[in-house]
Amino acid sequence: MSRLHRTFRSAFSSAASRLTCILPGLFLCLFVALAAIGLEWIEWRWTGRAWLEALVLAILLGAVVRTIWTPGARFLAGIHFSAKYLLETAIVLIGAMLSFDAIAASGPTLLVTIVAMVLLSISTGYVIARLLGLPKRLATLIACGNAICGNSAIAAVAPAIGARGEEVAAAISFTAILGIAVVLSLPFVGGWLGMTPQGYGVFAGLTVYAVPQVLAAASPFSPLSVQVGTLVKLVRVLMLGPVVFCFSLIGGRDAEPECATGERTSRLATILHFVPWFILGFLAVAIARNSGAIPDTVATGAVKVSTWLTVVAMAALGLEVDIRALANSGPRASAAAMLSLLVLCVLSALAIACFGLG
Repeated sequence: MSRLHRTFRSAFSSAASRLTCILPGLFLCLFVALAAIGLEWIEWRWTGRAWLEALVLAILLGAVVRTIWTPGARFLAGIHFSAKYLLETAIVLIGAMLSFDAIAASGPTLLVTIVAMVLLSISTGYVIARLLGLPKRLATLIACGNAICGNSAIAAVAPAIGARGEEVAAAISFTAILGIAVVLSLPFVGGWLGMTPQGYGVFAGLTVYAVPQVLAAASPFSPLSVQVGTLVKLVRVLMLGPVVFCFSLIGGRDAEPECATGERTSRLATILHFVPWFILGFLAVAIARNSGAIPDTVATGAVKVSTWLTVVAMAALGLEVDIRALANSGPRASAAAMLSLLVLCVLSALAIACFGLG
């Protein structure tokens, strides 16, 4: 009994210690999130609509705070917790609002389009980067980051092609800034092109870097845009495994994989490590919802909780953005990233129009 008591006390003490480390940064994210919600309320009060929703405002406010003041070390654990775990939980809960009937109307054309766009985006991004004079490995990292899921894709592909630390740092430096730029500009582009809610959801899912950024970019259109955009983006993320495997076969002959910690990692372990758990969670919740296992009242509550968690996570993502980091990546790398992203947006809009996905 005493051993069990000691084990319980040790576990409780460890959990309390982790909570203490997280709280300062978590409270900072909550403060920024509440400020964003307050600004959205003011918009409604003064103009009758929210021109910028709380999701977007949270990112902007977080980035402004980070630009003016760099949070100290005691805030970092909570900011990282909010940006990662709260966000992943929110994505899982979004599965409760996914309607398979609404997605089925697109048929297999949507799946084929997603796969084709990923492969085409990697190819064009690589060619653009090479034409700008970037080394092969850096060009590959930038192309994969644009085509799949930003930093996660860069980090996953890097060991498979033997990329050096400075190449990884140069490739990921642009992701946060360009990601926010896409989130802010994409709704205006979709409106200018006259896209339907479903078409815009496909557009957001094909072009935005990260799953949470899809939520922020798609929310101004409609709930259907969020559903479609999330599903399309998750399919893009699932392409990461095959892409890493292919690059490991191509690039593994030239260089040994190098992890961020300096340890060697097997290619299979690298692939498995970068298959996010929240994809499975999202799909499990979506299946349960569409099979009737989750009632309407629970699904409605889950969606509300997901929205609140996402706003807090957006604040954390903004607090992690260092606008000055873009300058450190070099003009050619920045140009390659921006041009590749522009090409991806154009190709996605053409695919939606040509294949009737909107």
